[in-house]
Amino acid sequence: MKQTGIYNAACGADRFGFKDLRAVHWNLQAPQLYGEALQRFEARIAAGGALVAETGVHTGRSPKDKFIVRDAMTEKAVWWDNNGAISPAQFDVLLADFIAHARGRELFAQDLYASADPSARVKARVFTELAWHSLFIRNLLIRPEIGDLAAFVPNLTIVDLPSFRADPKRHGCRSETVIACDFSRRIVLIGGTSYAGEMKKSVFSYLNFTLPEAGVMPMHCSANSGGRNEVAVFFGLSGTGKTTLSADSTRILIGDDEHGWGRHGVFNFEGGCYAKAIRLSREAEPEIYATTERFGTVMENVTLEPFTQAPDFDDSSKTENTRIAYPLDFIANASATGRDSHPKNIVMLTCDAFGVLPPIAKLDPAQAVYHFLSGYTAKVAGVEKGVVEPQATFSTCFGAPFMPRHPSIYGNLLRDLIEKHHVDCWLVNTGWTGGKYGVGRRMPIRVTRRLLAAALDGSLNRANFRSDPYFGLAVPTSVPGVEPHILEPVKTWASKAEFAEAAKRLVGMFRENFAKFEKHVDEEVREAAPAPRINVA
Repeated sequence: MKQTGIYNAACGADRFGFKDLRAVHWNLQAPQLYGEALQRFEARIAAGGALVAETGVHTGRSPKDKFIVRDAMTEKAVWWDNNGAISPAQFDVLLADFIAHARGRELFAQDLYASADPSARVKARVFTELAWHSLFIRNLLIRPEIGDLAAFVPNLTIVDLPSFRADPKRHGCRSETVIACDFSRRIVLIGGTSYAGEMKKSVFSYLNFTLPEAGVMPMHCSANSGGRNEVAVFFGLSGTGKTTLSADSTRILIGDDEHGWGRHGVFNFEGGCYAKAIRLSREAEPEIYATTERFGTVMENVTLEPFTQAPDFDDSSKTENTRIAYPLDFIANASATGRDSHPKNIVMLTCDAFGVLPPIAKLDPAQAVYHFLSGYTAKVAGVEKGVVEPQATFSTCFGAPFMPRHPSIYGNLLRDLIEKHHVDCWLVNTGWTGGKYGVGRRMPIRVTRRLLAAALDGSLNRANFRSDPYFGLAVPTSVPGVEPHILEPVKTWASKAEFAEAAKRLVGMFRENFAKFEKHVDEEVREAAPAPRINVA
């Protein structure tokens, strides 16, 4: 077996069980991986230097094809209502078939860290069939110092073979696509999909399972800091603005997607960013746009102009879920350590497809837990396979597909931390205003940025607030630089009657969704629910 690059002296491929591999390319860096990807016709180079790859039929995650091994360790610990299960025996067969499928192939291996906090660190070894996948995961996780690689021993191994096709009868899965997680043996197998985001989310799922027992809150969020213990955390599903709103040139970027909150404060799980690229512009998002002109950046499903090879970020013909993956240090104001203090503000981003939630509201701790457990938003087009337009949904903890444990575990942890550290909490609607999707318009980003700036600098705490008649939320009556009518959603609609109908419908959806959590929370959180019937003049 040919080996290239820096590798573990014990030969991690053999130790894992691979047999008769043609080659393993260990810990190759960007220039080498560019060469391998181009030689194999996996990718092209865009004007500016980014590597551009296509993911085929899978242009988003496949959450229905993700499974956890149900064994003695996970039987009572995993939230099985939300997670698919396969047996240890089925995983054994799947693992053996993965190893057989890899025989005679060349693989790429990266030894990487997950978690900037050494006390919560996971050492992940990622084997990929595609060179560009190896660069992707190298960008997204934390790259160890070269001197640390010789003695690297993983405590999580991921194998990603897009050419593998699962057999539902044989492997206990749903289709030819499979993402199988064995938390006991700390192995993740990914097959039948070229969508690279499955790798990073598998690491996140593993951390979501292991860290709560250590008292660490895993969070699907971005985070930045204004310095002087002014950390802000932004919860939200993909497409709601986590990356865009945290990439603020006036603040230090801690990370854009996955973090932990532990004894010493907030820390990034990753070493890179995975930003949506659709309709990206230099004017609106200069920090992110600049990464598309850097050697080492990976772009997924982005269309290139035939002659110039310049990216066309307005072209959604392949998918709305075009993506950019780049190391965190490609952002000029990124944190060098990925760690900071406890949050001063928590922002929950909701993309309201009904257009009835206010653009910002202040939450007390019980309301924060209620809305965190509710996780109301809209699935944005392309983020998951089959989603072609925004769909109203409730994704508990703003990340249900990645939450192995019951939501109450995360909700209780969050409430304890909010109260202990006296954190201000905000609900921000980055969705629609003036009507539902297809009628109204998307909330102007300039409005969201202005409201967030007022929340984070503390001035919004001094505003006058009204109580929203449907949701009981504290909504500011005026904010400098923001048109007053946009703060009261009913005033942006052409018909007050239609607004009332939409608001009451959403109230009912909240209450119906939360019924499954009521026995797991105290009375204060239950009372944070919106009212079931309201008559508004």
